[in-house]
Amino acid sequence: MKQLKSILAIVKGYRSRQWSYVFFNALASLFSLFSIAAIVPFLAVVFDQNAAQVLEPRVFSTDPELLKEFIDYKLKLFIKEEGSLTSLYYFSGAIIILFLLKNLFNYLSFYTIAYTRSGVVRDLRKKVYRKLVDLPVSFFSNERKGDIISRLTNDVKEVEWGVVGAIEMLFKHPFYIIVYITSLLLISWKLTLFSVLILPVSGYIISRIAKRLKSTAQKGQKKLGEVINVIEETLGGLKVIKAFNAENQIKGFFDGKNEQHFKLMLKLHRKELAASPVSEFLGSVVISAILMFGGAMVLNQTDAIDGKFFILYITVFSQLITPAKSLTESYFRVQKASASFERLEEILNTENTITEQDDAKKLFGLTASIRYNNVSFSYAEKEVISNMSFEMKKGQTVALVGASGGGKSTLADLLPRFYDVGKGSITIDDIDIKTVSIESLRELMGIVTQEPILFNDSVLENIRLGNQQASLEDAINAAKIANAHVFIEQLEHGYDTNIGDRGGKLSGGQRQRLAIARAVLKNPEILILDEATSALDTESEQLVQQAIENLMQGRTSLVIAHRLSTIKHADMILVINKGEIVEQGTHSDLIQLNGHYKKLVDLQGFA
Repeated sequence: MKQLKSILAIVKGYRSRQWSYVFFNALASLFSLFSIAAIVPFLAVVFDQNAAQVLEPRVFSTDPELLKEFIDYKLKLFIKEEGSLTSLYYFSGAIIILFLLKNLFNYLSFYTIAYTRSGVVRDLRKKVYRKLVDLPVSFFSNERKGDIISRLTNDVKEVEWGVVGAIEMLFKHPFYIIVYITSLLLISWKLTLFSVLILPVSGYIISRIAKRLKSTAQKGQKKLGEVINVIEETLGGLKVIKAFNAENQIKGFFDGKNEQHFKLMLKLHRKELAASPVSEFLGSVVISAILMFGGAMVLNQTDAIDGKFFILYITVFSQLITPAKSLTESYFRVQKASASFERLEEILNTENTITEQDDAKKLFGLTASIRYNNVSFSYAEKEVISNMSFEMKKGQTVALVGASGGGKSTLADLLPRFYDVGKGSITIDDIDIKTVSIESLRELMGIVTQEPILFNDSVLENIRLGNQQASLEDAINAAKIANAHVFIEQLEHGYDTNIGDRGGKLSGGQRQRLAIARAVLKNPEILILDEATSALDTESEQLVQQAIENLMQGRTSLVIAHRLSTIKHADMILVINKGEIVEQGTHSDLIQLNGHYKKLVDLQGFA
C-alpha cells in the first residue's frame, strides 16, 4: 500500500485526467456488458422462432421480473413485425454498434492514461534534469554518469509503467473481475469452478499473444536517444555551462527536446493502444458476420439447438481473462516503479552545498585584486590544498605550475565556486565570494579548459553559449580574435555548420579556438585557463597560444600550465607541490632560485 501511495502521489497534477479515465472506463464497462447481453436477443431469434408468434401484452414496470417480461414482449413484437431474418440483421448490427462504443470508450480511457503517463515522464525527467544542472560539480565527482543517465531513462520508464499499473489496479481491473465472476457464478457455478482451474493456461496463452502487440513500444525507446544525448552533454559540460551562467539557456534547450519527445510518445501511445480495441472490434465484426450467416442457416432448418446460456458463458469468460492477468501485471509494475522512484528521489533530495546567502550582494566588476586567504580544501578525508595565500592584482597574469595532482585545477575551481573552500576565504576587492550572488560572480569569468567543451549544435550557437543576445557580427569578431574565423568560413555552412557530438567534426586546435572565441564573446574581466594548449600539436599550439594572448590582453588571468614556455611572461608564477606553494615569483626570479621551477624548466629543455 505504501508503494501504491508513493506512485499515486506523482500524478496529483493530473486529477482531471484521472476523473476522465474513470468516466470513460465506466462507459466502456457499461457497453461491454451491453455488448455481451446483446447476444441473448440474437439467440432468441435463432433458437426460439415460434415464441415470436405468441404475444401476451405487457406493461412497463420497474419490477425486475415484470420489466424483463415487458422487454421480452417488445422484443417478440419487433420480431413479429419485422420478420425473423430482418430482426437477425438488426440485432447483429446492434452488436457491432455496441462493440464499437465499448472499444471507443476503451480507447479514450487508454489515451487518457497515455497522456498522464507521458506527462509524468516529461515532468519527472524535467524536474530531475533541472536538479542535476543546479547541483554543484562536487556531486558528480561521487556519481557515475552512466548511473545518472540510467535513472533518467530506465528508472523513469519504470515509474511510467507503475503509474499505469496503479491507476488500473484501482479504477479498472477489480471492477471488471467482480462483474464477470458474479455473472459466471449466476450462469453456472460448476462450470465456473472448472474454468478457474484452466484459467492459468488461458492466461499464459493470452500473455504470449500480448507480447506481439508490444512491438510498437520499442520505437519509443529508440526515440529517447536525442534526450539522452542532451543529458550526457550537460553532465560532461556542466562546468562550462555554470561558468558562462548558461543554466537557463541549457534548460530551455533540454525542455524543447523533452517536449518533442513528449509529443512523439503521445503519437506512439495512440497507435500502440489502438491495437487492442481495434483488433477486438474487428473480431466482433467477424463474429457477428459468422453469427448472421450461421443463424440464417439455422432459421432455414426445422430443428434448432438451445445453446444460449453456454454461448453467453463463453463470451463472459473470454472477457475475464484479460483483467485477471492484467491485475497481477499491474501489481508487479507498482513494485518495480517504487524502487525506481526511490532512486530518482535520491537525486531530487540531494542537498545543494553551493548556496547563496539570502542577502547576497551582486558583483559589478573587479577594481583592485583577487585574494586567496589561507585557503584549504579537502576531497572527503584527503586534503589537496593546504593553507594557501596569494594575490592577483587587476590586469595581472598569475600562472600555476607543478606536478599533476598537486591541486592546481582545484585551486582554480574554487574561484568560480565550483567547490567551496574548506578553510580560509577567497575575496574579490575584499568581498568574500560566498557573500555574493553566484550568477554575478561567474558573469565576471571566462574559462578555457584543456578539453574544450562543445555541444552538438552550430558553430554560432557554441560561440554564443551564455550570450544569446550576441549578433552574428559579434560572434565573427570574437572568432577573429581567437584565430578561428578563417577555418570557420571554410566549413560547409560557415557559422551555421553543425560541429557534431562534442565538436567531433573539428580538429583539436579548431575546437580549442572555438572555445576561446566563446570566452572572447563573453568579454570577461577574469580568465581561467586550464592547460589550454597542452593537448595540441606544435602548429595548433602556436595558433591557440596567439589566440590566448589576444584574449588575455587587459584581463586578470589565472593560468594552469604544463608547457612552461607558454607562461614565461606571467606577472607571477606559483609553483604548487602537494597542495602547497613552494615557490613564487617571475620566470627570471624562479630560474635564479635554482629550485623546483628550474628543474621543471630543465626537464622541458628551454632556459
